[in-house]
Amino acid sequence: MHELLDFPADGNGLRRAFANFPSGVVAVCAEIYGVPHGLAVSTFVPVSLDPPLVSFCVQHSSSTWPKLSGATHLGLSLLGTDQQAAAKALGARNGDRFRETAVHRGTGEAVFIDGATAWIEGVPETQVTAGDHLVVILRVHRVAAREGIDPLVFHGSKFRTLHTG
Repeated sequence: MHELLDFPADGNGLRRAFANFPSGVVAVCAEIYGVPHGLAVSTFVPVSLDPPLVSFCVQHSSSTWPKLSGATHLGLSLLGTDQQAAAKALGARNGDRFRETAVHRGTGEAVFIDGATAWIEGVPETQVTAGDHLVVILRVHRVAAREGIDPLVFHGSKFRTLHTG
């Protein structure tokens, strides 16, 4: 039997509890004035099929989101298992986040990470303040996917792969 651990209902306690819930890793990217900018999020949620909407969350402290928030189109790349380096680079506070990452362009400013499991292109529709984050709702305009690529999963504060069988 597994031991039940009580955590305080604060940021550290929630972080420890949330580490027990696996999530996918999504790159949110756009080219602003000829320079690609992007960040990695693990709080991505499909919201609606009609109209097609998705959401992701960004910390208020993000220095990248203010640059991306003005883009007419954003590119969301649902990362695959072999894209851990890209996820780490996009999550870094400093440095060239795209130095060793191949990308391709979409409509407007949208930028996508090559080799992802799926790509979603959309237009930011609204932002809602929620505690120390913004919830960004994106209206989907284009979707593409590749078969046979497993998603990159973040669980227990590290990247993992899915095991089938």
